[in-house]
Amino acid sequence: MGQQEKVATSLAGAVSEGISASLTAVDAELARRYPGDPGTRQPVHTVYVPGDTFTAGTIRSWGDQALRALDEHAPDAASLAAVLGIPAGLAGPVHDRVRAKLSREPVEDLRVDFEDGYGPRSDAEEDEAAARAARLISEAYANGTAAPYMGIRMKCMEAAVRDRGIRTTDVFLTGLMEAGGLPDGLVLTLPKVTYPEQVTAFVQLLEAFEEVHALPSGRLGFEIQIETSQSILAADGTAAVARMIDAAQGRATGLHYGTFDYSACVGVSAAYQASDHPAADHAKAVMQVAAAGTGVRVSDGSTNVLPVGPTSRVHEAWRLHYGLTRRALARAYYQGWDMHPGHLPTRYAAVYTFYREGLEQAAARLAAYVAKAGGDVMDEPATAKALSGYLLRGIDCGALDTAEVARLTGLTRADLDAFASPRRGGLTVTAP
Repeated sequence: MGQQEKVATSLAGAVSEGISASLTAVDAELARRYPGDPGTRQPVHTVYVPGDTFTAGTIRSWGDQALRALDEHAPDAASLAAVLGIPAGLAGPVHDRVRAKLSREPVEDLRVDFEDGYGPRSDAEEDEAAARAARLISEAYANGTAAPYMGIRMKCMEAAVRDRGIRTTDVFLTGLMEAGGLPDGLVLTLPKVTYPEQVTAFVQLLEAFEEVHALPSGRLGFEIQIETSQSILAADGTAAVARMIDAAQGRATGLHYGTFDYSACVGVSAAYQASDHPAADHAKAVMQVAAAGTGVRVSDGSTNVLPVGPTSRVHEAWRLHYGLTRRALARAYYQGWDMHPGHLPTRYAAVYTFYREGLEQAAARLAAYVAKAGGDVMDEPATAKALSGYLLRGIDCGALDTAEVARLTGLTRADLDAFASPRRGGLTVTAP
């Protein structure tokens, strides 16, 4: 080992203590603003269903329609692979898992829509639809037919529809409470947010509801939809979306990009309104940076090209949707919107191909990191976090199995949780 080095210092301990004292407020602010990923499952998509068409059978109906589309237009692994360009070695597992997913859990996140997809109705009609949504969602969680996440999108906080949005939220939440309480998978979506003050107002609404029902403060969270240019760049040149996250006071769970409202807001012609337009890329990049480290997740938007009609047209729409979904995944937008049952096969095909094609490499890199074995890539703790997150997302959506990940990495689910996020809990894994 050689001669032991003499260790000498020049500074008194008071110097370090003074520096630490001066940064106490910053330490607290960092912990408050950037707690990291919440460690919960993120759905791969959100399905929007108008409030007047949502029924107890909606989720199963979407799954059945998706299965029929798959059987009609890509009945086997080879045909699906030919349409979408899935590598031959992955075609069978992807096709089998897509079918199983559509049979078992076709929708991961469902929003009963009382905004654009619902439109203006009489107060009595919307009241009844909101109360019915609460009853049906409560029953679905009680009988095991619910999606993992469910909730509503109310009308926004703009003056023309503000009172209606507040009332619909109240009717819906009150209905849930009267039916037995708020389900764990409850999600609320606040659309067309332009100013942080609108977020503050929605927080006040949720605080008032919690107080009336003696709920824990902060029990109700919500997603913020980014659908206007002002939500990205405020009049003073600041990133308004970052201020919106702060205005949510820890209640914001997601930022959802609204493809068509945002595109129209910045003047994109209808024929070019899509989630891969440069204007969309800019908006989502700002959202991504603003949300990083805060625990707020970012979701991509949707495509309005529906896979309907003859097989050739369905295949064309499927290729578009598959490509957009793969593009989003590569850019770390792990969630998007699906507007039609025919989008489900390509949503899951894209997601499953993404995770299965990278499984062996990600598992090997993580195993080497844990074993300090090196390899041809020098990974750091941040990369181990990303690799674990990748594997966990694949497990959560059904692309990967816990057993196969454990076999390839030597790690348990708890180990992966510990690497991915300190907020996930799990075991402490010794690593460099």
